[in-house]
Amino acid sequence: MEPLIFNTLELRMARTTADRDAAQALRYRIFYEEMGATPSEYCRALKRDIDAYDEICDHLIVVDLEKSGATPSVVGTYRFLRGRVADRHGGFYSEDEFDLRGLKTYPGEIMELGRSCIDAAYRRRGAMQLLWRGIAAYILEHDVEVMFGCGSIHGVDVKEAERVLSFLHHYHRAPGHLRPKAVASRYVEMNGLKKSAIDVGRAQAELPPLLKGYLRLGGYIGDGAVIDYDFNTIDVCVVVETRNVTGKYMRHFTKDKGAGVSAVVA
Repeated sequence: MEPLIFNTLELRMARTTADRDAAQALRYRIFYEEMGATPSEYCRALKRDIDAYDEICDHLIVVDLEKSGATPSVVGTYRFLRGRVADRHGGFYSEDEFDLRGLKTYPGEIMELGRSCIDAAYRRRGAMQLLWRGIAAYILEHDVEVMFGCGSIHGVDVKEAERVLSFLHHYHRAPGHLRPKAVASRYVEMNGLKKSAIDVGRAQAELPPLLKGYLRLGGYIGDGAVIDYDFNTIDVCVVVETRNVTGKYMRHFTKDKGAGVSAVVA
C-alpha cells in the first residue's frame, strides 16, 4: 500500500528492521509499562514486545515525521497475519486462546489482526483513524474477506467485566459458521447476566474503544472469553466480515479499490 501523510503523521507498512524495532518498542511501553502486562525476561531486557510471529507478520505503522531522525518515531501500530502466510508457518497467534477451525476452513482469504496500540499523546490526534484507513487499504489489496483477532478488556476480574461480557454474548454473538470458541482449558463463560438484566447503554459506554470500533464495522464475538494473566486482560475473539463494512465507513476509510487510500482524514 502507498504511504499516506496527514499533518505530521505518516501511515505506511514497516519496511525495515528499524521500523519493526520501533513498533516493538512502542508496544512494550503501552502493554507493559502503561497497562501492567508481565514481560518475559527477554522482552524486559530489550524493552521490546517481541514474539515469534513478528517475523512472519506485516506491520502497519504510524510515524511522527517531526520526531523521526535516524530512528523512526512510531506512535501507532497494528500487526497483520494472512491465512495463506499462517498456513505456511504453523498457524495463528490467537490459536493459543481460541479454536479457529471454522474460520480456517473459510473459502476466501482471512486475516488476523493484533498487537494494536497508540502512544497516549496521539490518541486524539488522528492516529487511530489512520490505522483504520490502513486496515481498509490492506484488506482491499489482499482481497481479505474475514478479519479476526483478540479484543481485550483491561483487567482479569470476570465479575467486574460481567456487564460488558454479557452484552457482547447476547447482542453480538457470531453466526455458527464464523464463531470461534475459547479453548476448553481456558474457557470463561460470558453470559453471567441474562439479556433482560443488562443495562445496554451502560454496557456500551464501558466497552473498550477498539471493541467499539469493531462492532461499528459489523463485528461479531466468538463463544467464551479467555483470561490472559500475562497481558492483564480478558480476551474475546472478534470476527468481521469485510463485506459487512458499511458504506459510511468505506467512504471514510477508502476510495474505490483502484484508487487506494483516501487523502482526506474523516
